[in-house]
Amino acid sequence: MTHRPFHEPLHPEDAQWNRPPEPGDVDPAVLAALLHRHGWQRRGGAAGHYGRWTPPGPAGAGTSLLVPESRAFPDSDDLLGEALDSLARSATPSAREVLLGLSVPSDEIRWWRDTSGSPASWAVEEQLRAAARQMLLAGALATRARAGYHGARHRRPAAALLDSVLVGAGGGDGGRLTAFVPVSGGRPLAVRLHQALYAAREAIDYQRATGGMDAFDGAIEAGVSRELTEALIALVRGSEGARIAVAWAPAAGVPDGCAGEGVEFSPGDLPALREAGARYLRAEPSVPVRITGAVVRMRRSQPRGEGSVRLRVLAGAEIPHVRVVLDEEDYRIAGHAHLVGLPVRLQGRLESRGGFRRLTGASGVVPVQVDEEERDRLLKSMQENLDFLEEACGGE
Repeated sequence: MTHRPFHEPLHPEDAQWNRPPEPGDVDPAVLAALLHRHGWQRRGGAAGHYGRWTPPGPAGAGTSLLVPESRAFPDSDDLLGEALDSLARSATPSAREVLLGLSVPSDEIRWWRDTSGSPASWAVEEQLRAAARQMLLAGALATRARAGYHGARHRRPAAALLDSVLVGAGGGDGGRLTAFVPVSGGRPLAVRLHQALYAAREAIDYQRATGGMDAFDGAIEAGVSRELTEALIALVRGSEGARIAVAWAPAAGVPDGCAGEGVEFSPGDLPALREAGARYLRAEPSVPVRITGAVVRMRRSQPRGEGSVRLRVLAGAEIPHVRVVLDEEDYRIAGHAHLVGLPVRLQGRLESRGGFRRLTGASGVVPVQVDEEERDRLLKSMQENLDFLEEACGGE
């Protein structure tokens, strides 16, 4: 089994996940719960003192573990130490999953994709990984704001939230995947995704029963968005169906209102998901904003008149860059500000068309004073962009 973060900020060997827990830090009840979750079976032991756990598979296959039922058992630390050592040496794939759950208390988001009739391949596994990442990103976006369509908004903080997520494929058929979302910092993502998936399922059922799409409007508050519908389409397309479930970290318990065995989606749901995604895209309004940004590119077709400017957004909107068309005077002000290493402030409407990457009706362009360190950095950025002067003067 391989484990790697979606963004791979660290090599897995360097990450927190690979620090084995100390026996004194392990709750025996949590270890037993994780063993049960990952298919281990209790087969005897001294009742009230410890249990004997065997790995998944035929009885007698693999090394069994003796796990105390509580720390009241006199030799609990010794037994826990031996159990952890055995798990670390075990060739059973689930042993790795148990150790991960102990090292970093995590909620486990699991995907099953029925690809009956399709041979296992790297492409099949990557399709599942890509869909799962889309889904996690949609959940992360929903923790930032409720919107039918997020576009480029909130992408940076949402993507950063995924940096702590570890993913590991189970089985060799490419149809199963598990993501470990740390409770510390990541539980809001798991909760929001859980709620959004159930809301999407209910909205699809309503649409298929009545033909109405109204339930998708209410589902936005639960975290459903165009991004989530696209992730579900990517997951289900080309399969016989798919299922997503969240197994909550035993150490943290089940969040309020988040019980459930999982949500299933089938190819028959695809038309409703496509219609919902298009509906969200049409309905999301433009947003009035006041943006501060550094000019990174300028272009106009004539030596005079209006021109197009690309800004790196510093404040006012949770997007990385935005394009704006300025009249001649505002274009000149933006050019001068860039040459002296100053950002500009302006107002307008962030258009949903194009993914909230364009500002329309821009006005009131003014340079903004910044500290010397930021100004030097902006000047250096300008010097590295050697084609700036040519573009600012109207060159192609």
